[in-house]
Amino acid sequence: MPRFGSSNQGGGLSGRQKAAHLLISLGPDISAQIFKYLREEEIEQLTLEIANVRKVDTTERENILSEFHQIALAQEYISQGGIAYAKEILEKALGEDKASDILGRLTAHLQVKPFDFARKADPAQILNFIQNENPQTIALVLSYLSSEQAALILSALSTEKQAEVAKRIALMDRTSPDVIHQIERVLEHKLSSTVTQDYTSAGGVEAIVQILNGVDRGTERTILDALEMQDPELAEEIKKRMFVFEDITNIDNRAIQRIIRDVDSADMQLALRGSSEEVKEVIYRNMSKRMAETFKEDMGAMGPVRLKDVEEAQQRIVTIIRRLEEAGEIIIARGGGDDVIV
Repeated sequence: MPRFGSSNQGGGLSGRQKAAHLLISLGPDISAQIFKYLREEEIEQLTLEIANVRKVDTTERENILSEFHQIALAQEYISQGGIAYAKEILEKALGEDKASDILGRLTAHLQVKPFDFARKADPAQILNFIQNENPQTIALVLSYLSSEQAALILSALSTEKQAEVAKRIALMDRTSPDVIHQIERVLEHKLSSTVTQDYTSAGGVEAIVQILNGVDRGTERTILDALEMQDPELAEEIKKRMFVFEDITNIDNRAIQRIIRDVDSADMQLALRGSSEEVKEVIYRNMSKRMAETFKEDMGAMGPVRLKDVEEAQQRIVTIIRRLEEAGEIIIARGGGDDVIV
């Protein structure tokens, strides 16, 4: 529910009093539905305010409904295009002072994600915006973008910066809101008042995995090779998460047949015990009929197995798949253009 502020509009009532008057104006049925989304403490406070209302003046009610409508529109504009978009629309509709008043009250409560404007921008524009910044700044910005945007930007950075930025994203934990404020002001001057006062989490290994899964194979190889020299453990952790056992369904049949030949049968049987039916179907389809039947019989006679053993078997198979790919013996399609098979 939009938050009212205390102002001259609505007879100088407090935000809570305005909310009570609004609920009275909306009627019991709608108000009851709104109560479902409020905390118990808020319900108690509003109930007390409603009980203290003797009469809702017609002009007062119209002013409160108008204010509520304006705030609701402002929130919708923010969700559609961010703070800057909402400010532009509201200023055209209500004037600069009124728009600032509404947005000022909203941004005190909204948790707008840092670099919101950048997620709506073209990656090429963002690249021009940040490419000359230091790796830590670039890493921070990319961490807040969609993985698709970040992948395109990372691919376009210089070779020297790619691995350093990837490493910093993977190792990033929490960033001070003051630092984020400073970078936003310097880079765009658009969201200086929207960052919450809590430390904001971004980045991490999962973030760089998603980004690398969207870059072309050459960029991925360059970054991982550099990371292996700088931080072998981090590089290995990223590799493990970039391709998981269930991703076998995305590999072509010829590659799967090669994988089956290289993988120990016991490992494959164990791995399939914890896989989806889709994965099993892909594997069986690439075996001979006799081999598939034997696999199914052996798995049926296997008995209960530990999840840890299944996961370890799957990881051993993934390691083999990565080794075959690095040797150029199989191809795993990726986000870039150098893996197109003709």
